[in-house]
Amino acid sequence: MTSANRSTKKICRSLAILLTVAVFQSVDSAAEQAEEKFDRQRQQMVIRQLRARDIVDARVLTAMATVPRHRFVPDDLRNLAYNDTPLPIGHGQTISQPYIVALMSQLVAVEPGRRVLEIGTGSGYQAAVLAEMGVLVFTIEIVPELGRQAIETLQSLEYKDIQVKIGDGYKGWTEHAPFDAIIVTCAPGIVPEPLKAQLAEGGRMVIPVRGAGDQQLLLLIKQNGEIKQKKIVDVRFVPMVNEQGRSY
Repeated sequence: MTSANRSTKKICRSLAILLTVAVFQSVDSAAEQAEEKFDRQRQQMVIRQLRARDIVDARVLTAMATVPRHRFVPDDLRNLAYNDTPLPIGHGQTISQPYIVALMSQLVAVEPGRRVLEIGTGSGYQAAVLAEMGVLVFTIEIVPELGRQAIETLQSLEYKDIQVKIGDGYKGWTEHAPFDAIIVTCAPGIVPEPLKAQLAEGGRMVIPVRGAGDQQLLLLIKQNGEIKQKKIVDVRFVPMVNEQGRSY
């Protein structure tokens, strides 16, 4: 091989390396710009959809401003992630409207270090918000594909205080009971007795319940072993179902 050929090959290799570096820099730059855009949208979501309503809990607002909601929705819906609406996540399930996630998180009024049971993991977004609030989260998802995807997403975002179980949430999670708070993100016809039993004294449960027509979001508080409940707002959630797909 002549020295001219060797020089030509060296030049080609150098150009290839420079081109590869430029491509990666371009990709990194585009990714950074996308994340900056989502961050701006997330801050606006907190200001316009949460602060402008009745969300006043500082830990809830901080968590909602921190958790990247766009990572919990399908790729083709990421541009809608911070809109004031629920979004489909597959398998007939949805990720709740940001305001509803914040409202339920505020209603349980749980302190850092406490134990929270979530029924209906979905994409994992509500669990991530709770984890950002400093609580230990135990969450159950009945759709195996969604449960596995939620585990993958939560692990990729390095949430360590969340345990995910695939199974029937109606029965709760007796191994880790009692819970200081329970959040239910699917609607049964009545409040499940196992969940009442697994609620700690002084604990709070937020749950949508189907009526003859509308669904009602209820706040339940256990005091002296008795459950007191209060209607919060009309809502619409997917039904709570068993492993055969029948509604409770």
